[in-house]
Amino acid sequence: MAVNGGSGRDVPGTWSASLEWLVRRLAPDFPDLAFLEVKFRIKSWHRLDMCAEDTLAAVNLAVRAGARAALLLGFSMGGAVAIKAAGHPSVTTVLGLAPWIPDRLSLVPLRGRRLVVLHGTLDRSLPGIPGVSPSSSRHGFERARGEGVDGTYTLVEGGIHPVAVRTPWGGAIPMPRARRWAQLVAAELERFRASDA
Repeated sequence: MAVNGGSGRDVPGTWSASLEWLVRRLAPDFPDLAFLEVKFRIKSWHRLDMCAEDTLAAVNLAVRAGARAALLLGFSMGGAVAIKAAGHPSVTTVLGLAPWIPDRLSLVPLRGRRLVVLHGTLDRSLPGIPGVSPSSSRHGFERARGEGVDGTYTLVEGGIHPVAVRTPWGGAIPMPRARRWAQLVAAELERFRASDA
């Protein structure tokens, strides 16, 4: 289940170019997995509780449709949202791509789940361009490990914040290292598929 990033403003939810590109690239290789997008009513990091409610509603919908287990693939702010929603009984894994894991975020929902963090080494906030530093997600990951959460942390050498960006005509084009991101996500999807078999 793909959980999108957000904004500092209250804006309607949209599909992330990074997640769109990854899902389009990976879904054909995993025909036995269902890929679902969580579209927030409002995608704002000031409304994490609302975004988590939207994510839980999507997980419940997937369970009613027959899903036995769920992996939450959270990009940027979507990492924090996925962690908040991880307490759902069907969630086994949170896979954070350049995830925002603020200190105020409770990591209790991760207990008994797996946390996988992938982060670009060149990610950072720049003027007018949001980002999350790898040291920030590393700190959040270490907090989770300190609470007994199983997982891995992997740096994507040369990776920046987005995996892909939106073109003016609406498509998603990959950024440098996008293939490496896709390889790492695919490896975790393989692990998830094997554990759910």
